[in-house]
Amino acid sequence: MSVKKHIPNAITLLNMFSGCIAVYYAFQNQLLIAALFTFLGIFFDFFDGFFARILKAQSDLGLQLDSMADMVTSGVVPGIFMFQLLTQANTTGCEYVPFLGFLITLGSGYRLANFNIDTRQTTSFIGLPTPANTLFIISVALVTIYQPHFFVADWFTNVWVLLIVTLLSCYLLNAELPLFALKFKSWNFKSNWYRYVFLMLSVILIGCFTYAGIL
Repeated sequence: MSVKKHIPNAITLLNMFSGCIAVYYAFQNQLLIAALFTFLGIFFDFFDGFFARILKAQSDLGLQLDSMADMVTSGVVPGIFMFQLLTQANTTGCEYVPFLGFLITLGSGYRLANFNIDTRQTTSFIGLPTPANTLFIISVALVTIYQPHFFVADWFTNVWVLLIVTLLSCYLLNAELPLFALKFKSWNFKSNWYRYVFLMLSVILIGCFTYAGIL
């Protein structure tokens, strides 16, 4: 096997490595650093598939490895983030409530396993992709910490709202909801115009609202 065949898998492993670092910092409740490494992992996740298609290096091994890396970066990490948010917001008197945040990890694991055997999701998605869900969960935490005056920030300090977000997250991950994918087979604008528009609007929103722009 030529060296180029290993490039996509190496990028996938960088995703997993970034996720492992994010897990460490998330458990330390250093959520900004954890978020930065999660963003880095998702960046690698975006490009491993792209290079696999460009280099014609797609393989069953790559598919399985990609899901395993996503399980760390986009499965375990958002579960820890929600655990930390619920720990801070918990007013129920029940010390076990924060552990319900790991339902996101379970929902992500189920989605990733199902994705590997679902032949309908080669060019688009059915259900919310785990990286997109992770970006949302992380942004909830960052808005709560760094943009407390944003109009929805107070909602995310309420334990019941966070539990609803957790359950909604698990549902959307596995719902029969058709969504387009940011899978570029080429950089051609005509065939990717909606992807470019989406990315451009995302950059504008993040530029205007920072963490809240991700929401």
